[in-house]
Amino acid sequence: MRLAVVRGSVVLNAAVPSLQGQRLVIVEPITAERLKAGGRMGGGKPFIAVDQLGPAEGQVVGVVEGRTAASPYWPEEIPVDAYCALIVQQIEFHPPEPETKTDSEVQP
Repeated sequence: MRLAVVRGSVVLNAAVPSLQGQRLVIVEPITAERLKAGGRMGGGKPFIAVDQLGPAEGQVVGVVEGRTAASPYWPEEIPVDAYCALIVQQIEFHPPEPETKTDSEVQP
């Protein structure tokens, strides 16, 4: 699962029958670098995900990808490879501290 920000939605003119009535959203993955810098969310390459939760633009969602994304539709077969599985309420990110060598560890 990856965290992503909803950036917009997609409207289809024509679709395979199994996608009719499904909401598609544009999501931008949140990178660790952006979280560490404390800047705005996002930073990854945007992609399309199927959504049944109704997040607003700018909300953070958890997105599952691959075959797992089609699981909510089982036993029907639907051509989905990304699915919004949850809406995030709060993020706490504590990046690991970089290791520093002590004087005794430094070789002369």
